[in-house]
Amino acid sequence: MRDPRTERLAAWYGANARDLPWRVPPGDPTPPDPYRLWLSEVMLQQTTVAAVRDYFARFTTLWPTVHDLAAAEDAAVMAAWAGLGYYARARNLLKCARAVVSDHGGRFPDTEAALLTLPGIGPYTAAAIAAIAFGRPAVVVDGNVERVMARLGAIQTPLPAAKPEIRALAAYLTPEVLPGDHAQAVMDLGATLCTPRKPTCMLCPLADGCEGRRLGVAESLPRKAPKVPKPERSGFVYLARLGDLWLVETRPAKGLLGGMLAFPTSDWGADPAFDPPFDAPWREVGQVRHTFTHFHLTLTVMTAETRANPDRGNFAPLDPDALPTLFGKAHALVTQGSAATA
Repeated sequence: MRDPRTERLAAWYGANARDLPWRVPPGDPTPPDPYRLWLSEVMLQQTTVAAVRDYFARFTTLWPTVHDLAAAEDAAVMAAWAGLGYYARARNLLKCARAVVSDHGGRFPDTEAALLTLPGIGPYTAAAIAAIAFGRPAVVVDGNVERVMARLGAIQTPLPAAKPEIRALAAYLTPEVLPGDHAQAVMDLGATLCTPRKPTCMLCPLADGCEGRRLGVAESLPRKAPKVPKPERSGFVYLARLGDLWLVETRPAKGLLGGMLAFPTSDWGADPAFDPPFDAPWREVGQVRHTFTHFHLTLTVMTAETRANPDRGNFAPLDPDALPTLFGKAHALVTQGSAATA
């Protein structure tokens, strides 16, 4: 027998499901497109729905099928991804698309176990695709689901230690029938009502069965272990111009911002050396700051104009929108400074 909370959540989702471009509405007999669902899930990692919408539209216009994406040039995909962050996702996106085409005939596998063998697909994404695209009763746990389950069960253990308890409750509530709708319902509940601050408990279909609400601790859940301060790193970034051309290079495939178009930089560390790509009267124009997953980075922005041959990179026309956010900040600093002093 299904838990009554699962039934109430299903009814709520039927009336309140978010309209998202990669979704099939509840009750629609059309099966979801695994490609579009996979693409959205990769994009949504560490990112908001609002930030992803335009990127998703761009990708599905340029590469409407997994075959199209698999055949795309790496540089074109990396440029289309610029600004969305966590660039290893873009590299794995290409690897995964090519593996689906070469190893699976262009069809995504329909089980968690098989999906987990694909590049860049972890437990959450595998469960989401299996449940939503293929109707498998997989247990889907993202940040929204963690928050809803922690409050529903009044789970006091701090994250990440609470994950087994959260997963156990999520598994208990996951139905055999329409598990994909259930997974999306819990996500939507967390995104719209059971929000991190000031949850709207009065409108929640699970309010009567929520232990966190009953105990008056819902808003404080899930608890989190104290954050460890991120280390600070620094370096130099070199913006050189030759008329209307800019000195750019493609970063190594492995490492931060791998495979992305970028301006040359020094190493990033506690005491980086000034190591420009050519000798010139370099001029400091300011600093830009950016936060990565594991550290904060401050780059001193250096600029110069030259006709010398650089030791690294090449001069080329530049589309600032194709740059990662970090280098976009440096470009804006140089161009705005030039405009201000012209």
